[in-house]
Amino acid sequence: MNSRFISLLPEHLQIICSHAQSTYPEECCGLIIGNLGREGKTVMEIMPTENAWNTQAGVFSSEPTIQSTRRRYAIAPQVMLQAQKAARDRSLNIIGIYHSHPDNLATPSECDRLYAWAEYSYIIVSVQNGKAATVKSWILDDHHQFQPELIENII
Repeated sequence: MNSRFISLLPEHLQIICSHAQSTYPEECCGLIIGNLGREGKTVMEIMPTENAWNTQAGVFSSEPTIQSTRRRYAIAPQVMLQAQKAARDRSLNIIGIYHSHPDNLATPSECDRLYAWAEYSYIIVSVQNGKAATVKSWILDDHHQFQPELIENII
């Protein structure tokens, strides 16, 4: 089921943007915890994580690490498992992943698409010269192509 929107509180966006600015010029990443509904997803928690690309790159590719954390991100598998268990203990799910694009657009890269999971939302924040700029959310369609997902602010 692909939702057409993701609902979150202004403080959730603030956590994502602050994390993105604090790691600039590296990419930040983290997990989006919440509920899946019939029409969309509701964010309950934002969980910043370490960008483990430099330590996990070999897991994802047999090629040497050409890119660094300036252009790639990875969340360590053990972090994903621990977060998934903690979320389930509270009747929640991992509903997405966020990351930043330093000095680039908030548009998914081909690498983002290759490693994306169909059920997740992907929030990307563009960080220009150290300041969070555009924030967009994306979901995969049935052809494993990214489509925009509306971000709804819960007031």
